[in-house]
This record gives sequence, C-alpha cells and structure tokens, in this order.
Amino acid sequence: MDMLIEFFIAFCLVVSGIFGLVGSYGMLKLRDTLQRLHAPTKASTVGVGGVLIASMLYFFWAKDDFTFHELLITLFLFLTAPISANFIAKTYLTKPGLDEDLPETPSDYGWSIHSAPPQVRERSET
Repeated sequence: MDMLIEFFIAFCLVVSGIFGLVGSYGMLKLRDTLQRLHAPTKASTVGVGGVLIASMLYFFWAKDDFTFHELLITLFLFLTAPISANFIAKTYLTKPGLDEDLPETPSDYGWSIHSAPPQVRERSET
C-alpha cells in the first residue's frame, strides 16, 4: 500500500479519535441540555464518520475490495444526527415551565415553536 494512503488513513483515525474524545468530554463538562446536545452530534458525525471512511479506504486499497456498507452507514449518520438533534432541542424548548427561563427575544414571535405573539394568541382563544 502506498505511504500517502496509509498516512491519510491514519490521519482520519486520529481526527476521529480526537473528535470522540472531545465529544465525550463535552458531555461530562457542559452544563445545560442544549449545550450537551452539541457535543455528541459532532462526535458522532465526524468521529464515527471518519473511522468508517478510514475503514472504507483501507479495504479499498489494501484488500482490493470496495465495501459499500461503510459508505451507507456514514451517509446515514450525516443525515440523521442533525435531524435527531433538532428534535431533541425542540422537545426541550416545549417542556413545561420553561417560559421563565428563556430570555426575551427582539421579535414578536418568541422562540421558534415555543410561543406565538400575544395578538395571535388572543385571536385563537376567541
């Protein structure tokens, strides 16, 4: 196997390990649920994705076998991690008793799906 390819595979594995380590450290040290949500989504997409890409490259160049499974798993991770993080964040924002904890927004609509402007709320109640 070419030395440049081996270096690239090792680089992918090292970057994946660093992202996994930083993601797990972030899960332990960050205070809030929304802050904790950021750490594992980055660790899973870049960390696990890098290991899968390194595995795919190794089997392609060293064993002359293209493995399609790693590519599909990587694509699945890149598509599902942001969507699941978005759902968890929206669920956190709709949790009861959160109105007092949220800071004021400059717009009339409040936070995303959390609340409607007062005039819309009054019209819907009548």
